Amino acid sequence: MTYKNSLSLSWKNVKGNKLRTAITITIMALGIFALILIITAIKAASQGLTISFSSMGANAFSIRYKERNINFGGNKNNDTKKTKAGKIEKKSSSSIPISYDEAREFKERYVFPATKVGIGLRGANGVVANIGSKKTNPDVNITGGDENYLELNGYKILYGRNFNPTEITAGRNVCVIGSTVAQKLFPTNNAKAIDAIINVDHIPYRVIAVLEEKNSSAFFNANRLVITTFNNIRRQYATQASTYTIAVMASDLKMMDIAIGEATATFRPIRKLTVTDAENFFIDKSDSVAKALLTNLGFLEKGTIGIAFITLIGAAIGLMNIMLVAVNERTKEIGLTKALGGTKKDIRSQFLFESVIISLLGALAGIFVGVLAGNLVGFFLNTDFVIPWLWIFIAIIVCTAVGLLAGLIPAIKASKLDPIVALRYE
Repeated sequence: MTYKNSLSLSWKNVKGNKLRTAITITIMALGIFALILIITAIKAASQGLTISFSSMGANAFSIRYKERNINFGGNKNNDTKKTKAGKIEKKSSSSIPISYDEAREFKERYVFPATKVGIGLRGANGVVANIGSKKTNPDVNITGGDENYLELNGYKILYGRNFNPTEITAGRNVCVIGSTVAQKLFPTNNAKAIDAIINVDHIPYRVIAVLEEKNSSAFFNANRLVITTFNNIRRQYATQASTYTIAVMASDLKMMDIAIGEATATFRPIRKLTVTDAENFFIDKSDSVAKALLTNLGFLEKGTIGIAFITLIGAAIGLMNIMLVAVNERTKEIGLTKALGGTKKDIRSQFLFESVIISLLGALAGIFVGVLAGNLVGFFLNTDFVIPWLWIFIAIIVCTAVGLLAGLIPAIKASKLDPIVALRYE
C-alpha cells in the first residue's frame, strides 16, 4: 500500500465519521482560535498605537517635565539613579512643571544647527465647538502652540495660513481647526471656515486655517482638535494649563543623539540643576511611547501563548482518545487489511494521516475564525486588515506535531493487532 492509498483511505474515514470529526476539529480549533484571535488583535492594537503616538517625524523629540505613565503595571519612583560609572546621583524633584520662562529661554538658547524648536501648552479636553446651530460633539481638544507647532507635530495646512509673530505674542483669539471639526461646522465646503468666527468652549475664535486630514486611531483622533497660540491658552485657561511641552526637530535623523545631548546640556542650567542632580525633565523620541506600549503588549502575547498551549494539550488528549476509539471500532477492518497484505507500516501511516488531517482541519478553522475575529478589533481601531503570517505558519507546524503525537499511540496499537484475532473481533 502506497502513502497515496493510505492518505486516501484516511480521508475517507475522516469524512465517514462526520460528527466525531466535527467535535475533534472544534476542540483543536479552540486553542488555535484563542492564539490567532489575540495575536491578531494585538497586532491591530499595535498599528493603532503606532499611528497615535508617531505624530511627529522620526527625527523629532519632545521635552516634558515628567515621564508619561505608559506601563500597564505599577512603577516605582526612586529618588536616586545610578550612573554608568556606578555613582549614585541625587534625583531632583520630577514634579516641577516646565514654566513659560523656561520654555522660552530654552527656545532662545538652543542653537543646535538646522533644528526647529516649538512650544506647546495643552488647554481643555472634551469641549464643544460651534457656529450658529452647527456644533461638534463634546470631544474636541484645544491646545496651544507657536509658529513651529504644526510642522513639529506632523500637521499640514489645507486652507489658510500659519500663526504670525504678532498673534503668538499677543495671544489673539485665532485658531486652526482639524478636518473633523471643519467637516462638522462647514460640511458643504471646508474652505468657508477661513475668517469665520466660531465658539470653542464658549470662547469666540477667528479661524485662520483648516488642517489636512491626518491618520488617527481609536487611541487618539488627530483631527478632532482646535489649535491656538500658547499665549492664548495661558490667558484663557490659566488655572488648567500648568506645564509646557517643548518639541524639537533635527534636520537629519543621524543627528538625533547629538541634538538630544545638546538639548539636555542646554536645559539643565535653565532648570537650575547642579552637577550631581539628575534631570528633572524627560526627553521622549517621537516613537518612544508607542515602543513602550508595544513592549507591554508583548507580555500579553506571551500569556496568550501559554493559554493556547494548555488548550492544545487538552485538544491533543481528546484527539488521542478519539483515535483510540476509532482503533477499537475498526479492529475488523485492520485485521482484513493485514490479511490482504497490509503491513504494520501501512496501518501506522493510515492512522497517523487521519490524526494529522483532523488536527490540520482544526488549525485551519481556528486560523480563519481567529483572523476574522481579531480584525474586528482592528475595525474599531481604524487600522488596516491584519494577517499574522508568522503565527499562522507556527500554528500549522504545531498542529501537525500535535496530530502526529496524538495519533502515535493509537497507530502503534492498531499496527500491533493480530490479524486473526482482529478478524474475529465482535
